[in-house]
Amino acid sequence: MIPFLDLRAQYTSIKDEIDAAALRVLASAQYVLGEEVAELEREFASYCGTRHAIAVNTGTSALHLALLALGVGPGDEVITVPFTFVATVSAICYTGALPVFVDVEPVTLTMDATKIEAAITPRTKAIVPVHLYGQMADMNAIKAIADRHGLPIIEDACQAHGAEYKGRRAGSIGVSGCFSFYPGKNLGACGEGGMVVTSDDSQARTMRMLRDWGQESRYHHVLKGFNYRMDGIQGAILRVKLRHLDAWTQARRAHAARYSALLAGSDLVKAPLDVADRRHVYHIYAVRCRDREALQHALSIEGIQFGLHYPIPVHLQKAHADLGYAPGDFPRSEAAARSVLSLPIYPEMTVRQVEQVVSVVEQEAHVH
Repeated sequence: MIPFLDLRAQYTSIKDEIDAAALRVLASAQYVLGEEVAELEREFASYCGTRHAIAVNTGTSALHLALLALGVGPGDEVITVPFTFVATVSAICYTGALPVFVDVEPVTLTMDATKIEAAITPRTKAIVPVHLYGQMADMNAIKAIADRHGLPIIEDACQAHGAEYKGRRAGSIGVSGCFSFYPGKNLGACGEGGMVVTSDDSQARTMRMLRDWGQESRYHHVLKGFNYRMDGIQGAILRVKLRHLDAWTQARRAHAARYSALLAGSDLVKAPLDVADRRHVYHIYAVRCRDREALQHALSIEGIQFGLHYPIPVHLQKAHADLGYAPGDFPRSEAAARSVLSLPIYPEMTVRQVEQVVSVVEQEAHVH
């Protein structure tokens, strides 16, 4: 059996470091925020190339606070893509604003900058590109349009820890960038966690208050805030894992390169493109399938786990039917949802396992 990811293997490889970090927090009794979280914020801001990092309890909370800090609220519109995890859109809805979708590029499946201007109205307050699967959107093209219209960008970098665009790290190009530390992410907590990074001092100050009940100082509440604080244990564990992130990313990229080389010329699947001026960190290795159902069946028989990211775009989800979109509105997102399949990829994976997965894909291709 080849798992989709193997968190046990990751823990085993750094067990002593993780255990020591968790025990250090237990001994300190700093269970919420505290010095470990503050150190993580400093280290992650440095890693991303920003002045500030604000640790929170989830990536969704990170997006929510980044939007609120910009003043997004009822009556506003926020432009994003429908081919993303639902949290991107939910965070916009939490503010009372209206999500407005634009379709994705056909190859990278990230925001198509050529579609943005047609979606801008006097109510547009922000643009939220999604760095899908670990590859950054075309930020120069998006930023040129945003700047022309005076619109801030919030980067949804929840799948893109350490990804780069023309030498700049994910989260450092927009006014803020949002990350998730869900356990399965490239940098994952042993539980939930998230982070907003920014180089805007005012935004950072606002988000720090909003995550902690809007307090400027203890029991002095100047904003209507939330309980979005990070646990001390998660902060300590993430500090350990951050030290290993670049090595893990190199391993992911090596596995992805081997997959792509072995799958080149396949009649059944099309490998993802690693765009030249971007550093793809391969949170997900998603192929496009000619017959996804057949490949799912073949992988299942051989005990190889896989994922579908994502089988229904957000504009066609029942929960968001009130947005008024219909099938056919975003053909590239819908085509991707019908054809993408995520193959196993994680740092601890072996070359032999990659070859085994490809062997099953090739066998299924011969059947077709």
